[in-house]
Amino acid sequence: MAATQVIVLGGTGFVGRHLVRRLIADGHSVTVLSRGADAATRAALPPSTAVREGNVHEQGFLREAFAGADAVINLVGILNERGDAGDGFEHVFVDLLDSVLAAMRAAGVRRLLQMSALNAGRGESHYLQARGRAEQHLRGSSADWTVFRPSVIAGPGDGLFCRFDRLLSVAPALPIGRADARFQPVWVGDVAAAFARALVDPATRYRAFDLVGPDVLTLAEIVRLTARARGRHRAVITLPATLGRLQAEIGEHLPGKPISRDNWRSLQLDSTSTQNGLAQLGLVPTPVVPRVPEILDGCDTAGA
Repeated sequence: MAATQVIVLGGTGFVGRHLVRRLIADGHSVTVLSRGADAATRAALPPSTAVREGNVHEQGFLREAFAGADAVINLVGILNERGDAGDGFEHVFVDLLDSVLAAMRAAGVRRLLQMSALNAGRGESHYLQARGRAEQHLRGSSADWTVFRPSVIAGPGDGLFCRFDRLLSVAPALPIGRADARFQPVWVGDVAAAFARALVDPATRYRAFDLVGPDVLTLAEIVRLTARARGRHRAVITLPATLGRLQAEIGEHLPGKPISRDNWRSLQLDSTSTQNGLAQLGLVPTPVVPRVPEILDGCDTAGA
């Protein structure tokens, strides 16, 4: 039976905006939970989206918000934390999920779609380890869960190509560590389609889907594609491991953390998979490479 009343946590983010539009187009009623929804935030969502303001880490707020819902989707995530102890990732990924599960039990809601990440639970990255612990908590719960593990997500205004676009706009050359790290960028519309498909398919319960695109690209290739699409001639300087770690150490203390110690730890694992969850869901993965100009146009729109 199709879920009709859906609560989305993280619905104002990059993936969330695409997913909310898809869910409403599919006929669902969607409520987005947001700590603070200003005019720009609301304008980025379809007019029929209900926005409820509050702290998603507060049990009382979640229980009230979940009352009468058919399903909950948790997209809340961060790529960097304050400091480098893992506490920030633990709070956002594990503690929040525990609160969501408790509020769902109290409200009588069973269906949960959870965003995770490729390589969750692997390696030494605090980010990946916290993602893995969240999945463990989910498996031990009473929820009817589905987990999605994307590689890097690409689309207009994303945090991948747009981040490099900003750097390349001011740097005549770009030194990068782990330039040979491999990724399978997945199109943001495909991620939204995967969530939407699983929401109405009971056969996806208690399953985890790796979401990857058809193109396998190294970090250096992603940077070069970005420069080429803008017509820029930029040198990509491949750093040895020692200098790559030093770059991450310096980046840890720069505004916005263009690269952090934990990013470096994550980069030690290729973000690729031989199990394509999109195909398992009956979806055809979108090639990202031909759409890089479209992605970069979105960077401009987003003020990148």
